[in-house]
Amino acid sequence: MDFIHYGQQSINAEDIQAVTSVLNSNFLTTGPNVNLFEKTVAEYVGVTYGVAVCNATAALHIACLALGVSKGDIVWTSPNTFLASANCALYCGAQVDFVDIDPLTYNMSVDKLAEKLAEAKCKNALPKVVIPVHFSGQSCDMAAIKQLAEQYGFAIIEDASHAIGGRYLDQPVGSCQYSDISIFSFHPVKIVTTGEGGMAMTNNPELAKRMRLFRCHGMTREADDLERGQDEGWYYEQMELGYNYRITDLQCALGVSQMKRLDEFVNQRHAVVEQYQSLLKDLPITLPVESALCYSAWHLYVIQVEAEQRKHIFNALRAAKIGVNVHYIPVHLQPYYQKHFGFASGDFPNAEAYYEQAITLPLFPHLSINQLEYITGVTKELFS
Repeated sequence: MDFIHYGQQSINAEDIQAVTSVLNSNFLTTGPNVNLFEKTVAEYVGVTYGVAVCNATAALHIACLALGVSKGDIVWTSPNTFLASANCALYCGAQVDFVDIDPLTYNMSVDKLAEKLAEAKCKNALPKVVIPVHFSGQSCDMAAIKQLAEQYGFAIIEDASHAIGGRYLDQPVGSCQYSDISIFSFHPVKIVTTGEGGMAMTNNPELAKRMRLFRCHGMTREADDLERGQDEGWYYEQMELGYNYRITDLQCALGVSQMKRLDEFVNQRHAVVEQYQSLLKDLPITLPVESALCYSAWHLYVIQVEAEQRKHIFNALRAAKIGVNVHYIPVHLQPYYQKHFGFASGDFPNAEAYYEQAITLPLFPHLSINQLEYITGVTKELFS
């Protein structure tokens, strides 16, 4: 059996032709496929604007900037996430804190969020922005979080990096019905890929305008936005301190092609998960749960084992050429966050308990029956 990676892109002849067409065109970097990709994703999720960038970290950063996050502000996110969900606020000079997770869904706990907001209000330390993370492709309970946002006055950025193609309350994840901005990732292990890439979605024209500004050095050529009103064809002005976060036409051509198979990819992921749930149900492990509110995109399939067994099981599966992983080490346990911001073990017990038991099994659309049976067979042997 060849090594089975935990996640893997699915590239077909049409994808290759789409990229080849760009190589034979007049555009390699920003060109017509960028606009087409933004439009394609926006139409799919039912949102007005998409702003494509070089990766989802950049999308999170410009989302924070567009919402005015700066020094002295506070941003909350989940400890069960990749570093970028928190780092994006630090890039803006803000303080970062976390909200513990729900032990069933592994997403931000609405109850913990409500408790923390009530305490923060008493201390005059409410967050400017909350970033819920749709872990493994399953949406957080966004209607409940939006209700708290209206009560306490914070903005919402959905980190939906795992979740394109998923649904919440029968609406596409990323529609911004319950948020100001939502973020997608197009890394190769995600649902659809552009190689590297990300996109920020919004229904707010001013936020979209500001994110486009921050994407490209804070620079504009739009006549209505120029302070000096010059009409020379070469003229541009820097309005903000922006960044070079642009994505290429090559990447976006691949993204447009991949989007044609998005529903197929998600359906295939569900089929793999159904097999896992059936084949592993009798083992002494905790299987992931799909909330009744959601149709998960199933980016990740995470099981939980006894903490004392986790290292042995992980190493045994790796030795059997099964590319298991762990998602995620809670951000507050990272040395940087502990050294600079005083976080410590015990701060977010649900996230820590989850992490100590988590193992991510391989999941991608073209995972074969033979591979799946091999993975579950080796796993069963470890518990026999």
